[in-house]
Amino acid sequence: MKKKKILIVDDEKNLRESLAELVQGEGFEAVQSSDGAEALLQIRASEYACVFLDIRMPRMDGLQLLAKLRDEGLTLTPVVVISAFGDSERTIEAMRLGAFDYVTKPLNIDELLQILQRAVRQFESTSTNKIKVAGNPSEVAANENTQILGTSGAMRDVFKQIGRVAVSQATVLITGESGTGKELVAKAIHEHSARANGPLIAVNSGAMPDNLVEAELFGFEKGAFTGATSQKKGRFELAHGGTIFLDEIGEMPLPAQVKLLRVLQERKIERIGGTQLIPVDVRVIAATNRDLRADIAAKKFRDDLFYRLNVVSIYLPPLRERLADVPQLAEYFLERAVTKHNLPVKTLSDTAIRALMNLHFPGNVRELENMIERAVVASGLSRTILLEHLELKSGKVAELPNKDFLSMRFKEAVAALEKALIRNALSEAGGNRTKAALALGINRRLLYDKIAEHQIDMET
Repeated sequence: MKKKKILIVDDEKNLRESLAELVQGEGFEAVQSSDGAEALLQIRASEYACVFLDIRMPRMDGLQLLAKLRDEGLTLTPVVVISAFGDSERTIEAMRLGAFDYVTKPLNIDELLQILQRAVRQFESTSTNKIKVAGNPSEVAANENTQILGTSGAMRDVFKQIGRVAVSQATVLITGESGTGKELVAKAIHEHSARANGPLIAVNSGAMPDNLVEAELFGFEKGAFTGATSQKKGRFELAHGGTIFLDEIGEMPLPAQVKLLRVLQERKIERIGGTQLIPVDVRVIAATNRDLRADIAAKKFRDDLFYRLNVVSIYLPPLRERLADVPQLAEYFLERAVTKHNLPVKTLSDTAIRALMNLHFPGNVRELENMIERAVVASGLSRTILLEHLELKSGKVAELPNKDFLSMRFKEAVAALEKALIRNALSEAGGNRTKAALALGINRRLLYDKIAEHQIDMET
């Protein structure tokens, strides 16, 4: 039986050869390419069960190659993007352009092999149908306002979901605690979609009085009620050709839920006091911090509306479950606060960083942002944010190895901090992982994954 071919595209020779050896050990034939232009010719000329693709390369980079494959209809081969950069824009863009998955360096070999097997299974399931379909989503430039920060595995999964769903017209329900960044996710989906040139209209369902919700959403005619001195278009009409973001959807009163359901079914609205049905071309993204299934059981939310909204679900994890993202977020908020208050450039001390890494953050990212801004103001003209500037009410700071974290590469510093925090928590809990997870404010599964990732010896 002829071996299936795997194409490895990377300008780093050592990595190409290592991956080639890896896939050959799994029973595949490995083919190597040093840049995107060469790889495009190879994909045109032959069939590959999977492509491992680097982002940064000469002549044609990975994202450019993905775009060419999409435009030429060469989309049957699963493409796994491998990059040293796990930021939201690259990940979302790669998934929007049709990547099968996105992994970051340094590579986790077990994870990579699992992805390879899944990619090959997908190739096998589609290879019997050789019809090539080229998508044509609009080209969308990166928008700083939709930049979502995070290097943790949990956030990389969110970026992938955004990229996958952005190219569709599916209704999306974003869930997660308050302060996790649900509106940023909605903006990112819109900005990376074919509707990016259309409006994005945000509605906070929890901020409007019950008697005004329908008027805000669907508009009203002149004379519809006392005070209606002129016609007013509702948010759905204003969002025509674009996206409407219904934030805090769980707070919407039941009468408005009934009318919203009808709009989702018929794609037409009727202004209050009007008789004309007005077609609306709108993508709906909703968000909530509530447990809507519990609200359905309590008769506070309609189950038929829930299923209309929950076509695609994206869950945003709380900050306490992705503490690896804290240093990057803190630095970002630090730069923004310094600019806002016209103060000198500042840095966070090692002690301040590890104190932040040991907090529970019930207010999530929003709480961290507020804490950093307060520290910037409190530090005045000082160039360094110290522990006392954070004004922490309580909280033990974990013991860390004696290292200069500011001189380390970002990922190395984060890994060292995570490892030290976990060791400290395990020591305090007498080796009890459940207690350690509770002390860290993360779930046990995440703790187990981190122990394995950092190869923490439980005997020491």
